[in-house]
Order: sequence, then structure tokens, then C-alpha cells
Amino acid sequence: MPAAEPDSSAHAEIARDLIHLRSAVGSPTVSLDGTHVATVVSTVDLDENTTRSCIWLDESPLTAGPTDSQPAWSPDGARLAFVSRRDTDTKKTTLHVMPVDGPGELRTLCTMDDGIGDLAWSPDGRHLAFTSRTRDDRYDAEDVRWQSPRKIERFLSRLNGQNWIFDRPQHVYVVAADGTGTPRNLTPGTHEYGSVAWTPDSDAIVTSGRAHDTWEEDLAEDLYLVPLDGEARALTRHTGLFSAPAVSPDGASVACIGMDNALEYPQNMKIGLVPIEGGEHRWISSGLDRTFFAMTCAQAPVWESDDTLLAAAEDRGETHLYRLGVDGRDPEQLTSGALSVQGYDVKQGVLATTRSTVRHGGELWLTVDGDDRRVTHVTSDLRGWERFSVPCSDGSAEIDAWIMRPDDFDESASYPVLLNVHGGPFTQYGEYFFDEAQMQAAAGFVVLMSNPRGGSGRDTAWGQAIIGPKHPTAPGLGWGTVDVDDVMAVLDNALDRYTFCDRSRVGMLGGSYGGFMATVLAARYGDRFRGICSERSVNNMLTEEWSSDIATFFRSEHGPNPVEDPDEYLRMSPITMADDIHVPMLLIHAEEDFRCPINQAEELWVTLRLLKRDVTFYRFPGENHDLSRTGSPVHRRMRAEIILDWFAERLAAD
Repeated sequence: MPAAEPDSSAHAEIARDLIHLRSAVGSPTVSLDGTHVATVVSTVDLDENTTRSCIWLDESPLTAGPTDSQPAWSPDGARLAFVSRRDTDTKKTTLHVMPVDGPGELRTLCTMDDGIGDLAWSPDGRHLAFTSRTRDDRYDAEDVRWQSPRKIERFLSRLNGQNWIFDRPQHVYVVAADGTGTPRNLTPGTHEYGSVAWTPDSDAIVTSGRAHDTWEEDLAEDLYLVPLDGEARALTRHTGLFSAPAVSPDGASVACIGMDNALEYPQNMKIGLVPIEGGEHRWISSGLDRTFFAMTCAQAPVWESDDTLLAAAEDRGETHLYRLGVDGRDPEQLTSGALSVQGYDVKQGVLATTRSTVRHGGELWLTVDGDDRRVTHVTSDLRGWERFSVPCSDGSAEIDAWIMRPDDFDESASYPVLLNVHGGPFTQYGEYFFDEAQMQAAAGFVVLMSNPRGGSGRDTAWGQAIIGPKHPTAPGLGWGTVDVDDVMAVLDNALDRYTFCDRSRVGMLGGSYGGFMATVLAARYGDRFRGICSERSVNNMLTEEWSSDIATFFRSEHGPNPVEDPDEYLRMSPITMADDIHVPMLLIHAEEDFRCPINQAEELWVTLRLLKRDVTFYRFPGENHDLSRTGSPVHRRMRAEIILDWFAERLAAD
């Protein structure tokens, strides 16, 4: 039986309409001869409180689901491998191979206790490689009461959405494709590895990982060559961050996404080449100063030939596909328009991309000889928006911004405004389907969004503008400086430009870093807002650095570590400004959030309660930092209803 829900409101149906049975297409992979494309179609089922996924072949379903993903073509194009998790109460995952165009039956190659990822066929078709977590014996206990205690000896031992990882590290496995063997662990031990890229001779795999002694201090990540029979060896030199490998067709080079200094964040991630025998790397994407680790398309580059490869980069709210040359020529843009590429693959001149816009989620497109054709139609078009730009208050550049009008819009009427600030901070709002904006507009609000300094999709200097002033290599102004100026400049400009915006009825909301900004704005500009929602926020930078799953990583962004200079972290912390908060606040946090642990909300709630301020606090059980994106459908509906109800009351016309 479903758990009891709070009393429903008029906004419940708005949330339901945006969540229930909404589908999207992802993970495109083209057969070797270019004749077929396999994808994953995901559909949210609010009534069952789950998300179903199945494999599609071209324009129609191939598998029944309900949890099928990661399609991978055999080199001869006759078979398709995929993974499934039929038992949703455990992490047990099965690996299957099925015939596509000929006779035969579905074959199950193996079952792994703790997930399967990064699935890839060997070029000779004899093996499949993948990543999976290797669990300590303590996980075989009847329940936690029988488990041995954990001896913690390193940082990054627990991750948001994953829980403990140091005693279940992710390794690279290989299994025979004909089903005659059992999976073999190629990278046993305590270190973690991710990504799988075969060499053309099928004798080895290139992966990425942190397996050197000093990784906790330098935060470096390397590429490793792992023979099917032999010891792994590093191809890079522990000097930077190298991930998402892809081996060239001739086997001479490994493409990757990375940067030179892992202790300087953020940076625009580059596409690099490393010799297959190891040694010096070189960056080939320097002609475009944009990050090639795109929020909506975080995948490895795809080789088109021995001389060219494809990769996705963010650009001012859009995400586009580019062709790069091994000679380092300027990247050539292959897609255009107000859209975000979310996945891509190419074979025999057939380019498959999944694309999203503000109006709809991912759909499959094919491009052949420059002609684009939409293949799938699993989504429906919703509201669009208007893009505009605002000068920075110091005149240094322009801020990209968007405004979405509410349903049944009347230019002569006056509407309440919701100002949204994104998380990160190194990420971007833009041309992709964002259900938050759609829900707010459906509920009668004008939706305002922007990409202030510190975000991604712009040049390096833009992203690094709010690095801490004490950072040793790239000092900036720190969080809560020009980013606040930019957000307020966008708000002021919109209120002046769009007369239908009621400047007396403005609310603000943000999550994670956006939650940090929410609390800062509540303290510094509270008189400009009727209500502010601070979600999964960072309120105390000092306790965040001690308790987060990525504790000790924040020094790469702020400069000193919190032991050397605790005052620098407190200086930035909005909890120290709480006495200046008088605007009503809504706090929302997930109880299993390890990125910004729930103590961040608890500290602010206790403080505001002791100050006898107007504060409302909701805690979501069983959810993590990604509640709004990948939380259970029922919790996502409840969360949306809470937010819309709260702002409807606070921003009601007098």
C-alpha cells in the first residue's frame, strides 16, 4: 500500500501532469554498419512510484523493461548487450545478450551483486567489459547488526547516492560473451576505477582511477592500461585529472576529458590525447574556451576516424556537439540552435544524438550527410521562454537570462515572480527541459533564471570569478560577491523591462550552491522578497568541509583547507548572517544527502527558530542530494506541491 500523503492541494495536479508518464530518450548507440540505433527510453510512473526503462531499436521498443539500460552493439551488429535490474529491492544486476536481426534466444551472461556500468564489447566480439562494485564480506551479514565495524583510513570513503564505497570499490570486470565463463576482476584491490575503453586488438582496456599513494593530497586522477592478463599501469603521471577514455581506431592514442591541475576548480575541462604507451599529454580543444564536461552530456569522446573525434561542450546555456582534429585545429560545431545535446554516437557517417529543448525532454535525432531527422516522438511540447541579456553591474560582460511566462498569460496583468538560482556553482541553466520552471509557470508565476559569474558555459575567467581570494593559483573574489551582484542585476533588469512582473511579489529559490545564495540573499536583500526557499543548501562552509562526502575537495575551490584557515570558511558562511534574516524562509533537505549533509539545514533552522523568525522546515526520508532530479516520483510530487503552495501563500496579491 502507498504511504499516507499530506492533504492534496490545487498544485498537486500540476506536479502530477509534469511528472507522471513523462518519457525521455537517452544513451544512443549506433550499430557498426550504421543501419540501426539503440537507445534507452525512460518513463516516470507516479502511481507505481518508479521510473521504468527499456531498450528501443530505432523507432520502437525492443525490450519490455522495466529496468533495462546500457545497450551495447556486438562488433558484427547481430547482437545487443544490455543490463537489467529486475529486483529493485537489491543492487543485483544482470547482463544479457540478445539477437537483433536473426534467430536465437536471450542469454544471461552473469549477475553482479552491486551494479553494472560502462558496458563495452571487445572489438573481436569475444568479451564484454564493465565496471561493478566489489563488496566486502560484511555485506553478506544478515543485517547491519551483524556487520563488523568500518575502519576509515581515507577521505572520499562515502558518496552521495552510493553510501559507503571504500569497502565496495568499483572495479573493471570482463566476461566471455558466449556465456561460458564467470566475470573476472581485472583491477582487484582497494582503489576505484571508472570507464571502459578497449584497445583495437582486444588485449587490454583503458580505464581511469585514483590508484597512486598521494591521491588524497593532489586529487589527481589517471588513465590506466589494464591488460586482460597482466598488471595495470598508469598512462598519465599523477599531475592532473584525466577521465572518460576513448581509444583511437588505430590504437595509437587515448582521448580523454581532463585538466592539468586538479587543485584548481572550476576549470573548463578539455579534450586531450595521451599516447597508448603513456607519456606526455596534449590538449586538442584549446581553440574553444568552453567546458567539454557538459552537465547534460557527461560522456567520453567518440572517435570518428583516426584523425577526428566528437565531443560535447556547453556554450551559454546550450550544449552542442563538436568535431575535433588530432592536430588541434579549432573545434567545428556540428549542432546549432536553442538545444542541449544529451548523448551521441557515430558509425559509418551516421550521427545519432539525443537532444532536449526547454519544451521537451530528450528525443533521438539522426544526421546523415548534413541532414537532420527526428526519429522518436515520446515527449510532448510544453512552454517556451524568452532569452535576454543583462549587463554585469561592473560593465565587464553580459549575463544570460531567461523568462518564462505563466499559463493564460495576459500582457496587461500583473504576476508574481520566482527568481531561480542554479546549483554548482559551475553549471548552467539553459536550453534543456527543466520541470521546475514548467511547474512554476503552470502555477501562475513568472519564472526568472540566469547564469551569473561562477557558472559554466562561458570562458575560463567567467567560471573562476568566484574562486576564493586566497586560492594559490587562480584567486577570485569568492562566493557571495559578483555572483550575488549578477543575480540582483538580472532581477532589477527584469522588473524594469517586463511590466507584467509585480515587483512587490517576488520570491526566490535555489538548491545546493543555489541554496547558499538563497540564504545570502535572505540576509542581504531580504526586503526585496516576500519569501525565500533554501534547499539542500550550504549554510556553514566550515562544517560543510568537515562533513560532506567530498570533504577536503573544497580547498580546490576556496584555497586553504579549513584547519589552516577556518576563518576564511566562516567568512563566506551565510549562517553568520542569520541575525539579518527577517524574510520568511522555507528549508527543504533530504535526510540521506551526503553532499550537503542535513546538518546544514538544521543549523539554519535552529538559529532562525531561536531568533523567532518565520521558518518552515521539511525533511525528506530516504532521499539524497538529487531529490529534485532522481528522487522517488512521489517525493518529487510532494516537494513540488510544498514549494508551490508555500510561494502561492507568500506571494498572494494584497
